[in-house]
Amino acid sequence: MQPRAGAKQVISIYVEGTGLLAPGLDGWAASRPYLLGERPYTSKPPQLPPSPLLPPNERRRMVTTVKLALLVGAEAFAQARRDPSATASVFTSSGGDGETIHNILESLAAAEIDVSPTRFHNSVHNAPSGYWAIATRSRAPTTSLCAHDASFATGLIDAAAQATADFEAVALMAYDLPYPEPLNERRTIGTAFAVAMVLSPKPTAAAFARLTLDLIRSDRPASTMADPALEAMRVGNPAARSLPLLAALAGPNAAELVIDSASGSKLAITVTPEPSGFAHDYRA
Repeated sequence: MQPRAGAKQVISIYVEGTGLLAPGLDGWAASRPYLLGERPYTSKPPQLPPSPLLPPNERRRMVTTVKLALLVGAEAFAQARRDPSATASVFTSSGGDGETIHNILESLAAAEIDVSPTRFHNSVHNAPSGYWAIATRSRAPTTSLCAHDASFATGLIDAAAQATADFEAVALMAYDLPYPEPLNERRTIGTAFAVAMVLSPKPTAAAFARLTLDLIRSDRPASTMADPALEAMRVGNPAARSLPLLAALAGPNAAELVIDSASGSKLAITVTPEPSGFAHDYRA
């Protein structure tokens, strides 16, 4: 989808399920009051239990990006009540697992170069999608993307376009986490953040909101969060650029927002509630 010039070019997609994990935001249902400003947000370390979807030997090899992707993905699919093994997926991150990259660079700088095979396979950008395929026994198509600070918007556009073109549901998983020093000095990411959405090209019993996406050229500023701490999270983590959209999805009313996209473009999003969706149970 290219930024429109003249004729309006939009994609409409339906949200069936969401997953969320960040400091102080432990799951979609528990996070809604903070996203809506109904409770004061307080940061605390996120809970990252090992995924029950994987056997013990695979769990031991998981890095943090994989844990984040599997946890939020499983939550979104549980809400959507859809089979992940038969659903295409899009994974997006601005940089992947920084700790693994740091460890490999340390090994390469050592007198005797000895890179762990486990570290190497966790360093590739599509490692989370590989673990997801193993965990869910999925043979459905999967895409792994990176677009720097626009990674979430790019992933959302890609997932929505796939769902529309193939007329099949697509899952989106976006995640980023801080780098160790000295990488953090060059590329600072404030805190860990992960979000997932299961998107359908048509209204279903699970759909609780419709998104209308329009890639535009505009000087409109990106939408922000009213809570200063959540706004700092949004600014400090590329995956957390999703926070204004999540806040709109958490509420009962229609909303319009803008997210920064790649190459100076903007992703304008209209959120329209779908009252019939049984996902309302997760928003109560």
